[in-house]
Amino acid sequence: MDPMDIVGKTKEDASLPKATMTKIIKEMLPPDVRVARDAQDLLIECCVEFINLVSSESNEVCSREDKRTIAPEHVLKALEVLGFGEYIEDVYAAYEHHKTETLHDSLKGGKWSNGAEMTEEEAAAEQQRMFAEARARMNGSAAAPKQPDVDQTIES
Repeated sequence: MDPMDIVGKTKEDASLPKATMTKIIKEMLPPDVRVARDAQDLLIECCVEFINLVSSESNEVCSREDKRTIAPEHVLKALEVLGFGEYIEDVYAAYEHHKTETLHDSLKGGKWSNGAEMTEEEAAAEQQRMFAEARARMNGSAAAPKQPDVDQTIES
């Protein structure tokens, strides 16, 4: 494959995180087996090529259906067309698991949520406080006066 075959990008631009791939490779092998660096690099290149192949075929399937967005069913059909039909059941199960995890995370408030929810009034007050701090910084003031937290207790 020519380095520029990947939609105007060089081969170096299209890669997978080495640390993540190394971890995946090591998890799949018995603990007493070591993998040479060249073999790790080759496996990573194979993964990139596989992703390119499946993406390209998924795009073809999508185009044949006059769609503009590749959907999971296009990827599954691409796997079948490419001769990976025996993996479709496992891939679909992994996809369903991912959907369930994603839904669970979104119901929890996402990965950035700390579990603390604000009422609308608290959010508005926090927003006003942040605006005041930003105005103070913009006007050259050292710091805006911090409003005391209602939940904090003062110890003597």
